[in-house]
Amino acid sequence: MSEPRAATIKDVATAAGVSIATVSKFVNRQQTFSPAVEERIRAAIASLGYRQNPAARSMVTGRTQAIGLAVMDIRNPHYANIVKGANRVGMKSGYSQFVVDMEERREGVHQMLDALAMRVDGLIVSTRIPEQDMDWLANMGKPVIFVGRPMRDVIYTVRTDGYLGAGLLARYLVRQGYRRIAYAGFPLASWNEERLRGLKEVVEAEGLELQVFEVDGTVTESGERAAAHVLLRPDRPEVIVACNDQVALGFLIQARALGISIPEDVGLAGFDNIEPSRYVLPSLTTVDMRSETMGEIAMQQILAMIAGKEIARDYRLEPTLMIRQSTMRPPAGG
Repeated sequence: MSEPRAATIKDVATAAGVSIATVSKFVNRQQTFSPAVEERIRAAIASLGYRQNPAARSMVTGRTQAIGLAVMDIRNPHYANIVKGANRVGMKSGYSQFVVDMEERREGVHQMLDALAMRVDGLIVSTRIPEQDMDWLANMGKPVIFVGRPMRDVIYTVRTDGYLGAGLLARYLVRQGYRRIAYAGFPLASWNEERLRGLKEVVEAEGLELQVFEVDGTVTESGERAAAHVLLRPDRPEVIVACNDQVALGFLIQARALGISIPEDVGLAGFDNIEPSRYVLPSLTTVDMRSETMGEIAMQQILAMIAGKEIARDYRLEPTLMIRQSTMRPPAGG
């Protein structure tokens, strides 16, 4: 037995008692009609099980109804949450997403983004971009939003204020009585400078000196590789602020292996408030950089740009300090 024929736009028009052109304009959101006409078209679509051909729709509207998301490392919960937030808003608006995991690569970025841009109506980007590609990206002819990274004025940005978050964390640590405070940063990350600056200004205002160490990446293994150098030195810091939660978790793992107790021997904190930070022992003090919210707003902004609306060039969210066990310093002599 042959399968039933798929309903066509002509079938919908006949069932609704309108022209094919009217149905086409309705389904492609090119024109509104009277409530009665629109209801007849919806009823015909539902009863016939009509499904529009995406390729045909793209030819009519010039749009793909898809947004591209390029993220640094999808294994990192911070980036996964950005995708989750963006997807939530996009699906409600009838947009699908093409997600590309850049896998922290530094070469071939231009080619990958160019290929992605050909398939979508706009790009949401949260990965490292070579300086020489900035102007190309800003003028590629598609709306582009950067997430979580301070960028030049040629690019629209949605980000949480890392400078403010670092200041909140530093003031809390000073109130806790910490004096030897260290930052384990990743200089290649565009957000590293503002986190370092926020910490340093508060620490130095207290007459203290911020120790600065470098890690070789933003993953857990990067923290593990750097931990021994920091934790076993004679002038060991009293508290270590890692550039993100992944790196902080690496420090936590290695501290256990070295027999160093957190927070009894050394305090530890991070940035991002990824889900594992709540469940490790001790739970991790961190700055919530509102990853999902950034993804949601980035999608709202990119859809507004596609619709021809004006948007803020630099949309900033305020971070939240999440105080947990890893910085709860034991009483002196206790």
